[in-house]
Amino acid sequence: MDRNKGQGRFVYVSASPLYRATAPHFTNNKEAIMHTLTRSTLAAVAALLLSGAALADDGLMKKDGVLVTATGMTVYTFDKDVADSGKSVCNGPCAELWPAVSAPASVSAPYSIVTRDDGAKQLAYKGKPLYVFGKDAPGQRNGDNFKTIWHVVKD
Repeated sequence: MDRNKGQGRFVYVSASPLYRATAPHFTNNKEAIMHTLTRSTLAAVAALLLSGAALADDGLMKKDGVLVTATGMTVYTFDKDVADSGKSVCNGPCAELWPAVSAPASVSAPYSIVTRDDGAKQLAYKGKPLYVFGKDAPGQRNGDNFKTIWHVVKD
């Protein structure tokens, strides 16, 4: 994600600036001159790499053996979804309690993208659409085995 702040352009990873590119203006092709990485950013990147948390190309990562979002929300699958169908069957009131994990612009295996009934793009893992539980807080797993049909992603 990048945000313009005053004269510089900041590139963010997990809400922290990764580097600052400064230029009085951007050229037609949006090129900028990259400034140096900050020590705190390097320390944060090193800590992430050494923590054993594997960041997926879609912003998800493994934490304590389960897949979580960048904000720490546990990710779930729904038994009623059919793998590789390209469809989510959790819509309406179901989707209010179990919001879909939004898909990035592109993904690579084992991830894929399904199109929801409302046209939104949802991330899928091994063909199964992914969700978070609306009653969870970051780090919680209250939705695991909910009604015996919702499960955390452990693989």
